[in-house]
Amino acid sequence: MADRAKVPSERAVRDAVQRLARVKPGAFLVVSCFLKLEPRDKTRGKYLIKMKNRVRRALEDLDGLGAERGVREQVAGDLNRVLRFFEEPARLPPARGVALFACAKLGLFDVIPLPHVHRSRLAVRPVPLVSELVALEEEFGTVLAVACDRKGARFFEVTAYDVVELPGLTPPAGRTSGFRASKQRRTPGGHPTGGAGERSYHTRIREEKQRLYAAAADQVFRIHSQRPVAGLVVAGVGVDAAALLPHLHTYLHDLVLGVVRLDPKRATPLELREAAPTLREERERAWERAHADAVRKGIGSGWAVNGVEPTRAALALGQVRTLLADGLAVDERIDDAIEDALAERAQIDVLYDERARRAVDGLAALLRFRR
Repeated sequence: MADRAKVPSERAVRDAVQRLARVKPGAFLVVSCFLKLEPRDKTRGKYLIKMKNRVRRALEDLDGLGAERGVREQVAGDLNRVLRFFEEPARLPPARGVALFACAKLGLFDVIPLPHVHRSRLAVRPVPLVSELVALEEEFGTVLAVACDRKGARFFEVTAYDVVELPGLTPPAGRTSGFRASKQRRTPGGHPTGGAGERSYHTRIREEKQRLYAAAADQVFRIHSQRPVAGLVVAGVGVDAAALLPHLHTYLHDLVLGVVRLDPKRATPLELREAAPTLREERERAWERAHADAVRKGIGSGWAVNGVEPTRAALALGQVRTLLADGLAVDERIDDAIEDALAERAQIDVLYDERARRAVDGLAALLRFRR
């Protein structure tokens, strides 16, 4: 059994993309597979059922590729290798998506864990389909994760393929030491049972906590000013998990993706890396509904199109600003349209929200210009 695919470094992914992009057409074909591995896709092995169907259709279509017998046999072997890989759940990477590229004649079988996949799809082409890998880093941007409590703040830069912990903040030594009240009765925990000393102690604790959160918010502002972030994730425990939010500068509030419950002292980079795409997905459902509503309103004025063929025609003319694709529809034309949109550097919104999907006939688009 193959080992579980490890999460590669950002540099390793870039090297892999460059290597795949250098492949030129030859006496071979390359299998390119993008697979969503979000929780709903893993339920009862849904991802495997979909992959088996895609491999079966690809095998049925081999005769129509117009390739020589040796190339068809190569592709059939590669498709079976891909399927065997996904049949072993232990091989799946700890990620929300995966890209796999296979070509026996090139000695190629690359598995790249991804934080996000637009839509599960499989294609057989003369060269690897790497446009989504190239676009993903730009689309994902940099998310800043802040794990904060009264004893300190940790900062993490999360990108599509990597997570780096930045220098953190700690309160000055000795600021949170307890108070002395020797003649008062104490609780089993050692604190006085009441009086001015206890009130002073708890007041100081609250003030120091607020100063720490304010300092953390200032650090977030400085980081964003030096290298703008695309999103902000806040982590903490209990009722204090979201305590940083009121201290953030006003225009940073729109960047907040959400709050996760993690112990700031024990949170690992991998946990923060997993939290970012999870919270992004929750926000994306709202974006899907907003884009679907924009399509409804834009059709009458000519600023939107709906349907597979009208949308493909708009793509061919370079009109598409935002492509909307039904994430559950089975139609190879949708997969091809996503590749075309990636090449055109259009925004891509694959719809999984039920209300948004009902507004789109397979494909739709918001346009850059009207004809």
